[in-house]
Amino acid sequence: MALGESHRLHESLAAVETMTRFALAVLALASGVYTYLGVRSILDGSPTSVFFAAIIYSTSVSVGIYAFWSYMARFYPHVTSRSSRTAMLAVMAIGCVMILAMSSWLNAAALAGSAALEQHLAETVQDYTGDLDQAHQNALAAQSLLPDIQRAKERFAQLAASERQSGALTGTTGSGSVVSLLSQMSSQMNELENGINASREQVTRLFEEGQKRLETMRALVSAPGVVEPRADKFSSEAVALTGVITSLQQTSIAPSIRRAADDLSLGFIAPIPDGGEQDLVTRQDRVMETIRTSVAAQSKVLSDAADEILSRAPVAERRFVPLSSAEAVLRYASDFIPAWAGAISIDLLPGVMVFILAVVNGAIRREEEAMPFAERVTVAELMQTLAMQKAIVAEATSAKELRVTEDVLAETENSKEDEDGHKITSIGVNKSPRKGPVT
Repeated sequence: MALGESHRLHESLAAVETMTRFALAVLALASGVYTYLGVRSILDGSPTSVFFAAIIYSTSVSVGIYAFWSYMARFYPHVTSRSSRTAMLAVMAIGCVMILAMSSWLNAAALAGSAALEQHLAETVQDYTGDLDQAHQNALAAQSLLPDIQRAKERFAQLAASERQSGALTGTTGSGSVVSLLSQMSSQMNELENGINASREQVTRLFEEGQKRLETMRALVSAPGVVEPRADKFSSEAVALTGVITSLQQTSIAPSIRRAADDLSLGFIAPIPDGGEQDLVTRQDRVMETIRTSVAAQSKVLSDAADEILSRAPVAERRFVPLSSAEAVLRYASDFIPAWAGAISIDLLPGVMVFILAVVNGAIRREEEAMPFAERVTVAELMQTLAMQKAIVAEATSAKELRVTEDVLAETENSKEDEDGHKITSIGVNKSPRKGPVT
């Protein structure tokens, strides 16, 4: 039973030998084709030079892969010692790493290069979207101060009107130094309000321009066709969007508000009391001191709010870096695991065939070692043994006959003289007739 199994395994190995060579050739050719496509995406130069360089490289890869796996399929299954098999496994591991380095990543670039480039463009759009939103928020942060400035302006204006009409502060109606000071503070707050409103219009215009740039970039990412021309247009749009983001950061009015708030307190100049009576002058001094305290408090509130806005982290400068399909596949490898698996399988699938051959040959050796010697001898080997035995017997017989002949010749050559005193020198059918006595 074991002899039959061994024979069937031998027959199966002989049957799949041609298929093994064909499979190795097809896999090596497929790897070479995809390597060619991957190499073309990273080479620069004239079309002719790129074509020939890619052909030469891909041909070298195909030949190398076929030769490497052919050697492994031929030798590894027949290596039996542990040290030799360990050495062969180490050689196989080194060869697999070299194949991955020279072919597999280029195969992945050919399989998923365009998708990886689109992934790169899509993530770049997301990054620029975040930058634009952050710059817009920083620019609009000063808008949150507008209600406080408007309330301060209205309060100063109402106090000025009340003082003018009813003397609510000094007890004396009319436009005096107190009304003048209150009107001055109201005018300064109005200038800050106008500056914030003007800044809002500019920020809105820049933000809308940035949104249009982003829409164009998104359209380029999802557009059909070859990805390289779209990547070039995308790069131009990215540069323009970077300019928009920089302009947004420069249009923030927070620094201006910070300086204006300091001017309110540090640059406060109270007018000289213009009352005709000393009592009115005293009341005016007291009211203007109150106004000074109120302006200082308002200045501190605005300064603190402006400092909080200015403490925000600015938008980091971003530069779009174009990538080749091979570089994009490496950077976004985790997003294209199926493509990488297919690219690696094309190159390393022959390794599975090598291990199958090793397992089968190992099974054959174990079956044959367990059989008696007589069962391990095949008919062909037996016939060869018999033929060799016949040849040995024939050769031994010939040698024996030759020795007998030589012995007979040696005996007949002993010195004998005939009755006439002549020596007999030879015997046999071809001997010369003996001559008689001379008369």
